Amino acid sequence: MRIGTGGAGGTIDAAVDSVRQAKDAGYASVWFSNIFGLDGMTAAAIAGREVPDITLGTFVVPTYSRHPLYMAQQAMTTQAAAGGRFILGIGLSHQVVIEGMLGLSFDKPARHMREYLEVLMPILESGTVDHAGEVFKVNNSFGPLERMGTTPPQVVVAALGPVMLKLAGRLTHGTATWMTGPQTIAEHIAPTINQAAEDAGRPAPMVIAGVPVCVTDEPEQARADAEQVFAIYGTLPSYRAMLDREGAKGPGDIALVGDEETVRKGMALYAEAGVTDLNLAPFGNLERTTALIRSAL
Repeated sequence: MRIGTGGAGGTIDAAVDSVRQAKDAGYASVWFSNIFGLDGMTAAAIAGREVPDITLGTFVVPTYSRHPLYMAQQAMTTQAAAGGRFILGIGLSHQVVIEGMLGLSFDKPARHMREYLEVLMPILESGTVDHAGEVFKVNNSFGPLERMGTTPPQVVVAALGPVMLKLAGRLTHGTATWMTGPQTIAEHIAPTINQAAEDAGRPAPMVIAGVPVCVTDEPEQARADAEQVFAIYGTLPSYRAMLDREGAKGPGDIALVGDEETVRKGMALYAEAGVTDLNLAPFGNLERTTALIRSAL
């Protein structure tokens, strides 16, 4: 299991520095969110140009706000800038964001993602697409990919429910999870997406798990802190469903907290569950937590 972490900082310089520090520490990957602040793909492109020998990805870029043709264009540009080390993570986002903030329709999200991938993946893989669906009608040539001097990036989808996991397994290279515990990954996420990939004749998919982590001698306080820091995620339906599957009351029950031995055992549970890449989000005692993570790299 590879271990990565999130890209940090509100400026481009800070983002590049966070990637450089992660690479020097031995992390396998750095993942940029695309919520507020820096654009995730732009940050990955610049950091990839500046820092060699580390995988960079987005965790994740919402699909509703970007046409798949231009998502492909930016992803290919980022892949070229990063020297072929970019992984495009995409997702639906949430109804409260798409409708409440952007004023777009969140109607039939699974249909949206299916058609989105039916446009995006052919563009990335062959440079052309001819798609006539209910959501997208696209007939376009992206042009010879070799002109960009790179190969297509791998694509993962923030898939949690069975329909989305089957789509991800059938059409992409994997899934990116958040607020999802090891039992749910072992019993639901990994078997569903692995079976879908096998049925489609695709290679075994990536299962990238984002997990909050804090090394501490006061685990109850750390869990209480996690409930506050990550409170919003316990209210969003897609994450709430994963918390319920795990039997977790809230984000504090999902967070890896405890002393060094406890956190190491918790990380091992994710590997046993079928996680290929762990995207750790340290909180609380950052110095002690980071020291533990680095010892596991």
